[in-house]
Amino acid sequence: MKQYIFIFISLCAIQLSTAQSEHASVEKTLQKYMHGSSYNELEMLVSAFTENATLYLTGRDGNFKRYTPKEYAGFFKNKEKGAFNGRDAKVLSVEIINDIAMAKVEIAGPKRSWVYIDLFLLKKIEKEWKIISKTATRTEDNSKQ
Repeated sequence: MKQYIFIFISLCAIQLSTAQSEHASVEKTLQKYMHGSSYNELEMLVSAFTENATLYLTGRDGNFKRYTPKEYAGFFKNKEKGAFNGRDAKVLSVEIINDIAMAKVEIAGPKRSWVYIDLFLLKKIEKEWKIISKTATRTEDNSKQ
């Protein structure tokens, strides 16, 4: 009986450590996105996405549009590489189901003058997590209230 309990506990521990490892791997990909977009590091930003990822965003003109990762990275091309551009980012949630994941990230501008919520779909491809889709919406910042 002790042997069965030991095996059960061992399997639970292995499963828990695997889940934690997968969560860390998803967060690593999200960190590439957050750091790349906050410090104008275009190569790092693009590396978080699959080449054919789709980004569904509302442009400055108010029109809803689909972007490629390279088009999105172009938003940061005229800024100094490595210089913080005021975008504070933090992961709010991650949910993993086998080889797919959903993530929610908050992006806040200087002094929280604007706040976006980004939603991501990720896929584990060849042992690496990549963003396959992103959308975002601007929200009211409740921290000032």
